[in-house]
Amino acid sequence: MRRRHRRGASIGLDAIVVGAGPNGLAAAIELARAGRRVRVYEAAPTPGGGLRSAELTLQGFVHDVCAAVHPFAAASPFFRSVDWARRGVVWLQPEAPFAHPLDDGTAVVAGPSVEATAARLGPDRRRWRRVFGPLAGDLERLLPALLGPLLRIPRHPLALARFGLPALLPATRFARAAFETPAARAAFAGLAAHSMLRLDRAASAAFGLVLGTLAQSVGWPIARGGSGTVAAALAEELATLGGELWTGQRVDGLDALPPARAVLLDVSPREALRIAGSRLRGWERGWLGRYRYGPGVFKIDWALDGPVPWAAPGVETAGTVHLGGRLEEIAAAEAAVAAGRHPERPFVILVQPSRLDPSRAPAGRHTAWAYCHVPNGSPVDMTRAIEAQVERFAPGFRDRILARHTIDAAGMERYDGNYVGGDIGCGLVDLRQLLVRPLPALDPYRLGPGLYLCSSATPPGPGVHGMCGWHAARSALRHELR
Repeated sequence: MRRRHRRGASIGLDAIVVGAGPNGLAAAIELARAGRRVRVYEAAPTPGGGLRSAELTLQGFVHDVCAAVHPFAAASPFFRSVDWARRGVVWLQPEAPFAHPLDDGTAVVAGPSVEATAARLGPDRRRWRRVFGPLAGDLERLLPALLGPLLRIPRHPLALARFGLPALLPATRFARAAFETPAARAAFAGLAAHSMLRLDRAASAAFGLVLGTLAQSVGWPIARGGSGTVAAALAEELATLGGELWTGQRVDGLDALPPARAVLLDVSPREALRIAGSRLRGWERGWLGRYRYGPGVFKIDWALDGPVPWAAPGVETAGTVHLGGRLEEIAAAEAAVAAGRHPERPFVILVQPSRLDPSRAPAGRHTAWAYCHVPNGSPVDMTRAIEAQVERFAPGFRDRILARHTIDAAGMERYDGNYVGGDIGCGLVDLRQLLVRPLPALDPYRLGPGLYLCSSATPPGPGVHGMCGWHAARSALRHELR
């Protein structure tokens, strides 16, 4: 079925965007703001990509299908350009951005500021402040580098050096050098494990530093009513600017598209080869064909008859909870996944949106979801392992489950072809693919005359920020669409 967000037959198009994820919508909006005639094609019945919400378990329980927490929302220059209130989006900040419970019944509970978190870390309070204080203070200077291609001259080289040198280290090495207590080391490991990398690999510390800085400066918000409201707002923004959004339209090749001066692909490199391989030069096809994908995820959504019964005080205030125990245990779990194994005690990321947003569930009821990392393409059911980790830190949790919905890594790819093997980050983010993502080029978005890639396979990579699309649109406006 074809749906338009602009009435009337379109005259000549300046640009076509394939894929209506957050980056595709961001690209289309930026082009429409520049006065260009834009049409977006989306294979699914609704826009959003990872920004969708649905009643996955029981009626009245609203779950986020993929992305639920948005650390980059308040930091992204593109997101800052959207009048969210006008579009009906309300951002909700949890009292604690994240928490990390431990087996002794205590937990590291992050505060909304570096000082607030440090005050809870006892002997490591000064060390935590020393690590994150300067980064939080330099955040506005760092954002252009963190949210764009790394292979360019930085605007603020001193600020980037303070971040970049520690960020190149393995997370395990950094945590042991920076912090003294097992609690602080574990908290940093939980942040760094969002990278889906082995924590003894170079640059895995970068994710802990970036996510920790965002948590303690701009927060990790959720959208009231579900992440689907964010996608709907972006679609409305595009429509207001005169752009077209056609859903239920799978694109199998460039020849099937109407004429346009530029085509931007919000797809994985594998999909880009399928759609546009004949238009690419040999070396480009080679690089895209060798692009590496990371681990997949196994995800569970729960409908609960009450809140998660955390043993450690303060964890209930956190929007996101990291479950994995000490640094050594988290590192072992991620190393097992990288080696193609399924850990008995996986590192688990759990989100409990209904504690902050009552609209997600009927009165007195709650929603929660969690995922763990698994080998790419894994069909293995990790329900028992994940729920054992939750029960470990929240005894009695299983008794509160009314219903569950699960999806394995292979199912993630069936849901969205860009999640190759269940890789929700659209590509491994090790040091090489941080610097060269996806091509060795100063303009990594431009695949050739009139053809661009704008997905999370381009800088700055994974996250709901729209910056991959924004940069690709700016590149198109410098070239074909001047």
